[in-house]
Amino acid sequence: MPKQNPTYLTLKDHSVSKEEFQLLHNSELDMLETFPQPKGEKLSEYYKSEDYISHTDTKRNLLELVYHKVREISLKRKLKLINSFQSESKSLLDIGCGTGDFLETALKDNWKITGIEPNESARQIANSKTNNAVFETEELVKLKPNSFDVITLWHVLEHLPDLEMHVALFKTLLKPNGTLVIAVPNYKSYDAEFYKNFWAAYDVPRHLWHFSKRSISELFKKEQMQLVKTLPMTFDAYYVCLLSEKYKSGFMNPIKAFWVGWQSNRKAKRSGEYSSHIYVLRNTNS
Repeated sequence: MPKQNPTYLTLKDHSVSKEEFQLLHNSELDMLETFPQPKGEKLSEYYKSEDYISHTDTKRNLLELVYHKVREISLKRKLKLINSFQSESKSLLDIGCGTGDFLETALKDNWKITGIEPNESARQIANSKTNNAVFETEELVKLKPNSFDVITLWHVLEHLPDLEMHVALFKTLLKPNGTLVIAVPNYKSYDAEFYKNFWAAYDVPRHLWHFSKRSISELFKKEQMQLVKTLPMTFDAYYVCLLSEKYKSGFMNPIKAFWVGWQSNRKAKRSGEYSSHIYVLRNTNS
């Protein structure tokens, strides 16, 4: 991490430690980098919260109810997307699969599934849904090269240390002409600009990297992977705004959150800068 990169924002970890972190702007990739970045066991400490929704199936409050309702709709859309790639063997690797709902959906549609999930309790839930197809993070580098038609990371890339190493690994694991699907927040969206250091999708220090559309294109171009499609995630604006309102004012304020989320999606129709995007990349040179 080059320390000469200018500071874009200073903000705090709202959900766990309340510590302050900086976002440094990498102008070469048009990407923000969390500084300092916790390493190893220290990083895992920042995930120890009952409120970390992707690691649980609970529905205790409005935020969790919204999350799970949106997830039900999203699962159908995700399956439709990967089915559009027309892969004959239908082999899927889902990295950071959480409690395994997407893998379970794909399995029911005759995909051959493999999952990676670092959180032990989430992994146990996922394995109960997928016939034990989910493994620890350490197993990722042991997977056979050229094994998967599709690799998916749904809001996971921003969590991964050693970013360039992981990008190179994804290319190795994909079959020739295989497809990589990445969903990440977009720090150039209207809701990010509106909430600034209260924008929930920064989620420091769990989110180590914060991407723009150009940063995704440039990052994967180095591995000769072509960005073939960018899709909006319109539901994300409403969910992120709900949580951002909680950080900013102490309560979710659903009416204002819905208004800001609607504004963000409306403006994005012109600017192309949605709260989150799905990027579809093709392994063009193997």
